[in-house]
Amino acid sequence: MAVTISSCTDDITGLNEDTKNPTTTKSEYLFTNAQKAMSDQMVNTSVNLNVFRLFTQQWTETTYLDETQYNITTRNIPNSHWGIIYRDVLRDFLECKKLLDQETPATTKEIAILNNKKAILEIMSVYSYSVLVDTFGNIPYSEALDIIGHPQPKYDDAQTIYRDLISRLTAASAAITASEESFGTADLYYEGDAASWKKFANSLKLRLAINMDDTDHTYASTQVSEAVAQGILTSNADNALIHYVAAEANNVNPIYNDLVASGRNDYVIGKTFVDAMNSLNDPRRPKYMTTVGGSYIGGTIGATNSYASYSHVNAEITKKDFPGTLLSYSEVEFLLAEAAARGISVGGTAVDHYNAAITASMKEWGVASGDINSYLEQSSVEYNPANWKKSIGEQAWIALYNRGFESWTSYRRLDYPNLLPSLNPYNDLTAVPTRYSYPAREQTLNATNVEAAITAIGGDGLTVKIFWDKY
Repeated sequence: MAVTISSCTDDITGLNEDTKNPTTTKSEYLFTNAQKAMSDQMVNTSVNLNVFRLFTQQWTETTYLDETQYNITTRNIPNSHWGIIYRDVLRDFLECKKLLDQETPATTKEIAILNNKKAILEIMSVYSYSVLVDTFGNIPYSEALDIIGHPQPKYDDAQTIYRDLISRLTAASAAITASEESFGTADLYYEGDAASWKKFANSLKLRLAINMDDTDHTYASTQVSEAVAQGILTSNADNALIHYVAAEANNVNPIYNDLVASGRNDYVIGKTFVDAMNSLNDPRRPKYMTTVGGSYIGGTIGATNSYASYSHVNAEITKKDFPGTLLSYSEVEFLLAEAAARGISVGGTAVDHYNAAITASMKEWGVASGDINSYLEQSSVEYNPANWKKSIGEQAWIALYNRGFESWTSYRRLDYPNLLPSLNPYNDLTAVPTRYSYPAREQTLNATNVEAAITAIGGDGLTVKIFWDKY
């Protein structure tokens, strides 16, 4: 009894300690986790998370048609997209930055490596915010991620955010020492190669600047010229890829989980997309899709489609280790073609960059050189300076296959291809959606600021346009 009594204590705080989970972590772990979460969100095709391929009519559904018909509220898709990027991506990047700020490098080399890490972290944060702006319009930015200080953050003006993102990219690119190391193997895209990250930053700046050209041509021209001068992606070897791992169940390509492991037959290739490729005798068809009785046949957008009757996603794309792409050389060349067509000096002509973009896409998918040349020689493919938006828009749409978000952005900016709304569209929409509505959770928990944002952008409908989508 004496022993028992002597062992008692009034201090019970130790009972609150979780001995099984760490209270600290490494910056590299947070960076990797955020990269993975961002990549998975952009790559996956779950109807709960990512329906951009359906918006661009590259794919369509077979039985459950809500998302093809633009119903994104039943499954709370905006909530998921918003939550993943803010909570699982940007919050981890913020915590990673806090840990990096605590480091005290002793040598010149260590200082350069730390600066590279901070710059790359900044670049990924900018990328993540740009996706949010391009999805919703005005979003929390200056007060975002500050749970204690601003539990109900205000929504900042989208164009103001864009300008700040471009400034951040400029500074981050300049801060990189290309010859030094960074995150090493913790970096899922470039394995710590700082020179590649510099190209990525400048290429992302090019993308954002081109988006802004219809809004402020003078500003956009300056930013495009600066980005090109500082060095952008110049070959497919520069593509920003996440290399999924077939042997690790938690690290396989999400498309495998959505299309193979699930045992579901929910998608076929969209008729709009198939018909366009068929009309051009496009040699990427066997790389993109399967045949039915020797022909490529697409399902009607918004209709019930028999899985067996229409072309499916090529089995190569559904493999566990098929890489996910965030930014590609082909996309950069299309942006350069667009810049030249808009009267911005980027070196080379619009037609040169247009042909280079198509060629890069073909090579990326393993098309033979002879087939590439034959394709470019078709009159229906030749660049048309009198209607450059159509030429670039339609070819970028094809090249950005399996990259639904970027394809959707290109479509919204150029208004090509000419996509008609699906059959039986939700709420009788008369056009393909140009944004997501704000998440229901935000409208409940941050109602005052959401209402202010809705008023500022002209409504919360799916056909309200992002500030840069002027036409």
